[in-house]
Amino acid sequence: MEFIAKDTIRVLANPGVVSRQLLNPDCSESKRVTITEVHLEIGASQPRHTHDASEQIWYALKGKGTLLLAEDAEKPFAAGDVVHFADTEVHGLRNEGEEEFVYLSVTAPPIHFGYAYEKR
Repeated sequence: MEFIAKDTIRVLANPGVVSRQLLNPDCSESKRVTITEVHLEIGASQPRHTHDASEQIWYALKGKGTLLLAEDAEKPFAAGDVVHFADTEVHGLRNEGEEEFVYLSVTAPPIHFGYAYEKR
């Protein structure tokens, strides 16, 4: 068994976005998955991007926003929704709701997300 205490969880941040690294190769022996809890302030966004060799599943926990997809496509994404992105699939998110948007992200194989954030 592996236990990760809440006060040891690494937090990464960009303006308007906070990512709590719940389980990743930096804090866990797991070699198969990264799990993050991501918070977007009202109006904040994560730009479109891809992951070359990892798939992601996002589960929206709170709020509503818009998925930013390939070729400038967009799709509503709200609490209770689940989305799966295959390797190399373009994805991003914009919080257009009236409250914080929170989602859980599962990435496999794992990724060290520090490269995408300003503050650690």
